[in-house]
Amino acid sequence: MNLSGADTTHVLLAEDDNEDYYIFSLAIQQVPLTVLLTRAENGELLMKLLDEKVPDILFLDMLMPCKDGQQCLREIRANKKYDSLPVIVYSSLDDLRTIEFCYREGSNLYAIKPSSFDELKTILERILTIDWKKVMYFPTLSDFVLNPH
Repeated sequence: MNLSGADTTHVLLAEDDNEDYYIFSLAIQQVPLTVLLTRAENGELLMKLLDEKVPDILFLDMLMPCKDGQQCLREIRANKKYDSLPVIVYSSLDDLRTIEFCYREGSNLYAIKPSSFDELKTILERILTIDWKKVMYFPTLSDFVLNPH
């Protein structure tokens, strides 16, 4: 079941790295759901796209130009319009300071970018099969990080 009750789940990926975007797009095609993938190459474009249409789920990189992921996360969680938007941080940063910041600021999960394609598919399947509309998922800090290792 997708998030909007329709046949397609709209996923917005905020990612400036072309290779990371390409790998993510290949992996999401192999998840057993129909997904419309949209990309924001920087934080300013992300906020513009969110203003135009709220996706079913947002994957947010921390290291982006114009506005970084931390700035975007704060802006998103400060706006009531996005209260029901699941925000999944999708980052290569695995330091405790960044993870705790994202947890405190209202990210729903923190997915560390995996080193293998199969690990990425597993993480995406896990995230996309959560029924985000039924219950907004805010795990404890110990369950917050999806580490592929």
